Amino acid sequence: MTPQELPGGTGLPVVGSTLAYARDPQSLFERQWAQHGPVSKIGFLGKPWAVLLGPDACEAALVNRDKAFASGDGWVEAAGPFFGRGLMFLDFAEHHLHRRIMQQAFTRDRLEGYTAGMQTTIRHGIDAWEESADFRAYPALKQLTLDIAAQTFMGGAEHTSAADMDRINRAFIDCLQAATGIVRTDVPFTRWSRGVKGRRVLDDFLRQYLPSRRAEQTDDLFSILCHIETDEGERFSDDDVINHMVFLMMAAHDTSTITLSTMMQYLGQHPQWQQRLREESAHLGDSPTLGELDELTSFDLVMKESLRLVAPVPVLARRTVKETEVLGVRIPADHYAIVAPHFSHHMEQYWTDPQTFDPDRFAEPRLEHKSHRYAWQPFGGGVHKCLGLFFAGGEVSGVLHHLLQRFEWSVDADYQVPMNYHSLPFPNDGQPVQLRRL
Repeated sequence: MTPQELPGGTGLPVVGSTLAYARDPQSLFERQWAQHGPVSKIGFLGKPWAVLLGPDACEAALVNRDKAFASGDGWVEAAGPFFGRGLMFLDFAEHHLHRRIMQQAFTRDRLEGYTAGMQTTIRHGIDAWEESADFRAYPALKQLTLDIAAQTFMGGAEHTSAADMDRINRAFIDCLQAATGIVRTDVPFTRWSRGVKGRRVLDDFLRQYLPSRRAEQTDDLFSILCHIETDEGERFSDDDVINHMVFLMMAAHDTSTITLSTMMQYLGQHPQWQQRLREESAHLGDSPTLGELDELTSFDLVMKESLRLVAPVPVLARRTVKETEVLGVRIPADHYAIVAPHFSHHMEQYWTDPQTFDPDRFAEPRLEHKSHRYAWQPFGGGVHKCLGLFFAGGEVSGVLHHLLQRFEWSVDADYQVPMNYHSLPFPNDGQPVQLRRL
């Protein structure tokens, strides 16, 4: 059967559906699905893009059996060059080599060490929080996860002041928010220009520590990346280390922040779940191990449900390196594609009342995430599946454990988060909660 040409259109010149995505990606994708089905065309960031919706279409691109979809070129087009040469931006043989080297930094022994090392940072960070009827959880969590990243990845980044960390945090934000800039060149006073400057700040910050990390191996990830090598002696160059550090620090603290923020929202609106989690981890001390955190079943259910409701990375970007076919629709070579796992997370075909917070959907006997292999994919899939997913699980569970043992909080039952999608999702209002110290 002759494949169908991509249905749909590119919309307004230059802008296309970019602004519609920034306002509400789920509504945009629901319209695409209703009008054109799982594979269609939109205009995005000034170019035509294929949109792949639903688990079948997502699976085709992520499994990538005919090696038609490249991740790096897609992400550079979607997110700019600011995190380029990070693992997500590499493909095929080069990606395989870098991932094989980097896996040695994420072995179980290493993960246990990272988890143990971050507990002091978590305790000190949360102990500094003050109860408030209008506590803004998101910025507080973002500062905490950045501190965790600095400690775990850089051994605390000696001689780094609070002002320096604020500057680094701002640089990450500028790089991320440049992704949806309409002007995509270094024009002064634009998002793109701020992203270019932000990447320079990150590079300069990390390179000042590179010689000391090369000179002596310590337990922080920066040093580990400087020293790990394969059995064949393959290792990272200085530029490789810097590129991977920039990407990993961004991914580690931004995605964990929105996950924790979402969990705080729903636990504040569902106090019975908050108390259930508090009781489940009450027996743990102030330095829980990764193994102990892994055993917190209710934590896992709430985390999975929060990742379903608000995927930290709602879409994935790809570019076709050759012509391919997805569900009977032809996608030409050299064509950009949006893979939308967040849309799958809200499809009534796979989830009961998908807009409702219901962690038990992930438990026996329901196991709704097993309805399709790609119904729930907050960490992506295929060869580019997130390498740090177990690190993220330990970090999020550790933060939540300490938080639950020190505070209780509530959120108005009618509260609807005003989510901003100009970059990775974050709440425009800072995620207000009523925070009370226990």
